[in-house]
Amino acid sequence: MTIVEIFLGIFEGFRVTATVTAFALLFAVPFALIFGVAQYLTKGAVRLIVTSIIEFWRSSAVIILLFVFYYALPVVGIQLPAITVSAIVLGLNTGGYGSQAVRAGLQSLDKGQLEAGMALGLSRRRVLYLIELPQALVRMAPTFINQFIQLVKGTALVSLVTLTDMTFRAKEIAELEYNPVGIYTSLLLAYFVVCYPITVFGRWVELRIGTGRELTSEL
Repeated sequence: MTIVEIFLGIFEGFRVTATVTAFALLFAVPFALIFGVAQYLTKGAVRLIVTSIIEFWRSSAVIILLFVFYYALPVVGIQLPAITVSAIVLGLNTGGYGSQAVRAGLQSLDKGQLEAGMALGLSRRRVLYLIELPQALVRMAPTFINQFIQLVKGTALVSLVTLTDMTFRAKEIAELEYNPVGIYTSLLLAYFVVCYPITVFGRWVELRIGTGRELTSEL
């Protein structure tokens, strides 16, 4: 097979890569927002519970979580499709990292804004939704883009639970063709082709945010 044929063969797994990424985002974004805000607002035992859940998903190795969810859960009668397992594990792992960006973004805001909002008679919830979160989300955007890229690259592990993604296709081609340099260079190029547009988009977002901040400071 030529390099072009290998590259196109690897891209036959792109649909699975894109599907897992999309479903994983459905878990990652809500988890990051809910648990990041909860860790920012809560104290005492509740904060300890929230932090424990975040750290479980953030500190556990994705490859082990995939094996546990896909191969061990059926032993206790819980059997999930491979694509669901992949979306849950990758999504919540990414969400664990994202939650820290949310918490840090909220903590970086000037406390005077909270006090000003409360002085205007707004409830704590309305101060969060109307004043704190809109500003914090702007600061979090570059970190979220980086997490998105990490999520796409993390889908390379789903081939371990039988999904035919781009990495799985590379392994299949490797069984037919003894050309490790050509196959794995093509796989590297395939992930670069998928991830680089996201990187460019992230830089554009950072530029827009930087321009917005400059305009705000000038005003």
